[in-house]
Amino acid sequence: MINLDTRMQNVAIVGAAGKMGSGIALLMALEMAYRALEDREHTYVLNLIDMNDTALQGLLRYVRDQAQKDGEKQMNRLRALYKDRADLVENADMIQEFVAEVMLHLRTGKTLTLAKDALLVFEAAFEKEEIKFQIYNELAVVCPQAAWFLTNTSSIPLHVLADTCGIKGRMIGFHFYNPPAVQKLLEVITPEGCDPALVESAYELAKVLRKKTVPANDIAGFIGNGHFMRDGLHCIRDMEHLAEDYGFVQAVYMVEKVSRDYLLRPMGIFQLIDYVGIDVFQLILRVMDKYLKEGLHSDLVDNFIEMGVKGGQTSSGGQKDGFLKYEKGKPVAIFDPAKRDYVPMDEAFVKDMDSRLGAHPDPSLTWKSLSRDPEKEARMRAYFQTLKTMDTLGAGMARNHFEASRDAALDLVKQGVAARAQDVNDVLTLGFFHLYGPINDFLD
Repeated sequence: MINLDTRMQNVAIVGAAGKMGSGIALLMALEMAYRALEDREHTYVLNLIDMNDTALQGLLRYVRDQAQKDGEKQMNRLRALYKDRADLVENADMIQEFVAEVMLHLRTGKTLTLAKDALLVFEAAFEKEEIKFQIYNELAVVCPQAAWFLTNTSSIPLHVLADTCGIKGRMIGFHFYNPPAVQKLLEVITPEGCDPALVESAYELAKVLRKKTVPANDIAGFIGNGHFMRDGLHCIRDMEHLAEDYGFVQAVYMVEKVSRDYLLRPMGIFQLIDYVGIDVFQLILRVMDKYLKEGLHSDLVDNFIEMGVKGGQTSSGGQKDGFLKYEKGKPVAIFDPAKRDYVPMDEAFVKDMDSRLGAHPDPSLTWKSLSRDPEKEARMRAYFQTLKTMDTLGAGMARNHFEASRDAALDLVKQGVAARAQDVNDVLTLGFFHLYGPINDFLD
């Protein structure tokens, strides 16, 4: 049987220049470079496959720049690795040698034939079934029969991909969170019939990459998007209901503020949808609804896409405009579909909306202030008990959202997507940076 160490000697990443693929590429490039320095008897090759030469060149620059930063952080390790190199005395020389080592193992190309010798293949292509079917149908022919496939799909059932493309037993879900090089969470999705050796090696690889794993069952959307899509749809429906009385732009502001400030989250729901991409949000909804038949759909999201309002991120990681318009990464305006333009959130607008929502339970408590607070759980419990007693529009919206979020999480356990409540809570705290998991007793 081929062990993980052997498989790590020839690895391919499909969709390597995308925002997820580039992070996976960096993680693997660094790991392979360190292995090569520690093991001179074997050759290590990382095949980076994408459709665009410009994007691939950008990927190489990204890996080079990040390798330098990693080398600066790992000087003690580099000194040990280069202890026999008399020509390397200065830290800067060792770092540059390490960067050269990282780049030495990279191969780039636009065709899947580059993966013909790979025993471990990561796939991080766009979240569209037909694209992934096309990729895996070709990989099934090109790659060795012993190759294993680790897909970063965040919604498509793995058994559908594996069965359709003839690689059943050789595919596992390895769902990184954005950005993969930083985020600690890794959802591991094991489809029925998966090779036990692959499952064992997947968890071993996760440890090598210093990731915290959460297991999920092979049901469309898995845990992360299973919760996020339902959370997003709840907020969209709530916003549309509020818009009947207050107007569209005003309703977006109120739901955004409540979902961020009142629920003590790092960003509001519409900023989160923008961050992921409204078009990606739509694709995931379509995939999940196809297999779950729950009516997971939003006409508003479809309308935004038709108007070209998609959100997402630039190649440099900057936030593109979506539900909200951004300046220096901060929301400054809200898109009004009736005007097909953005309405600024000026001081008078914000003051008026905040007065309609009513007083915040405790303005001194924010996601940022609580993030490093050793007493945060006690403070959150007290906070939500105060929220429970308040009779304001904002407090009522927050309670409804809190309970809808908890119900969605409990349903994931009931449906068997997650084996236990703690798994759902881990995904939301680790993957979405929430201060607390949705399954809790804070409002009881």
